[in-house]
Amino acid sequence: MTESAVHPDTAAVTVRPARSEDVPRIFENIGHWAHEGRMLVRPMQNIFENLRDFFVAEIDLGDGPVFAGNGAMHILWGDIAEVRGLAVAPGVQARGVGRRLVDACEAEARRVGIPVLFAWTYEVGFFERCGFRLIDKSRELHPRVWSECLRCPFYVGCNENGVVKRLSGVPMPANLPEPPPAQVPPGIR
Repeated sequence: MTESAVHPDTAAVTVRPARSEDVPRIFENIGHWAHEGRMLVRPMQNIFENLRDFFVAEIDLGDGPVFAGNGAMHILWGDIAEVRGLAVAPGVQARGVGRRLVDACEAEARRVGIPVLFAWTYEVGFFERCGFRLIDKSRELHPRVWSECLRCPFYVGCNENGVVKRLSGVPMPANLPEPPPAQVPPGIR
């Protein structure tokens, strides 16, 4: 290692809003982890359609910034948004990339006045370290989360865990209408 090289543990991680040229890398990264059974695959069209939700992390290991991961903050209703598509690129785990992406999602939720963040995950410990808490998905899901679940091919037999975080200092929106009841499965809430 030369003196000018950056030690991997102290590499600079930056996060920025995603751009259209990032979509192939986001698609590839999500696809890698979906193939490993760690997350749901997202069609490229879905990533383009929701591009404004996505953030991209880059890491500089000494030769300039390279793609390090992606995550999205998708608004479900006026009081809740989902952290989705969160994936750290292979080879750069445990360097703060995931945490920085979650922080970007939280900052965006705060900016637009969304007081609750939600995520589906297999990585409960990671989200707990980010301030989320595990919920009982049979009783504590927001109705809009259910409406998203109904579109999922794994709706029956879902084995992901739901986690939620109430953002301190972000008030519940005033005069927020209830989500349409048709979006709540029978017997829930």
